[in-house]
Amino acid sequence: MSPLVIRKLVTVVDEVLIEMGQQVSPPTRRAAAMAVIANPFAGRFEVDLNDLIERGTELGRLLTEKAVGALGIAPEMVESYGKAAIVGEAGEIEHAAAILHPKLGSPMRAALGGGAALVPSAKKRGRVGSVIDVPLGHRNAAYVRSHFDAMEVGIADAPRAREILVVVVVTDSGRPLPRVGGLTKDAILGQDGLR
Repeated sequence: MSPLVIRKLVTVVDEVLIEMGQQVSPPTRRAAAMAVIANPFAGRFEVDLNDLIERGTELGRLLTEKAVGALGIAPEMVESYGKAAIVGEAGEIEHAAAILHPKLGSPMRAALGGGAALVPSAKKRGRVGSVIDVPLGHRNAAYVRSHFDAMEVGIADAPRAREILVVVVVTDSGRPLPRVGGLTKDAILGQDGLR
């Protein structure tokens, strides 16, 4: 396996204090940690994607720890999470899937001390400066409507054609001023990752 090559790490915190003229207290906060990595399969078709699959293990822990650190909270205080990747033009969507799906979720959960729900994800191919909406859901119960959300992220100089931009987002809350009903976080049963 070739070594993981990270060109850049970027962490962003989004904090909402006022929504539609209403004070949000406490503020809702989302943090995205992003890594711009070299794509070892750029420009060619490869059947065996294990080199990228193993990257998910390394990046899952690294990016989750950076995002949690940016919020300045204990890992167990994270309420929702999501992941995404943008593949540069010389790559293919399956390269993003290889990083995100087989092995990135387990180290995310380990860094948070658990998480029963699937980690929502998104992937696409894009050029330098492309953005992506990282879908978010409650980490222990996917049906908690107040935590259905997304965070748009991107980096001005990434991904270059032979790179992949990998993103992990964590939050300390749901959306600002949620009021569409459904399962609330204080009513989570914690049995199946859904409720």
